Amino acid sequence: MICLDANYLILALVPGSPEAQRITQWSAQGETFCASSVVWYEFLCGPVDPAQIATMRAMLQDIVPFDEVQAQEAARLFNACGRKRHLRVDAMIAAAATTRHSILATNNTDDFCAFVGAGLALMP
Repeated sequence: MICLDANYLILALVPGSPEAQRITQWSAQGETFCASSVVWYEFLCGPVDPAQIATMRAMLQDIVPFDEVQAQEAARLFNACGRKRHLRVDAMIAAAATTRHSILATNNTDDFCAFVGAGLALMP
């Protein structure tokens, strides 16, 4: 399973984009997809229309809730990366991938690479 960041959800809607092509390729290889509830919130903030929302929701096998387990993992990641304030939300997103033992697909590798030493696997 591959966890998708918001930029992947948004750009997957653009025909021919590298993200749309990668998702199509991964799907053909049998990969499944999830997103954290934080990512889903970012995506829904749009602008997106109901058809785009339905398309992306159908692609996701799961939207990972931000629950107690996610909160604990996000705090662990945040603390492990030096408690950089600007990484608080990214730690919440990374927690969905690490608790699922999944790779996070993102274009925002500059921020997420801070969590790699703490167990996050990235796929740009």
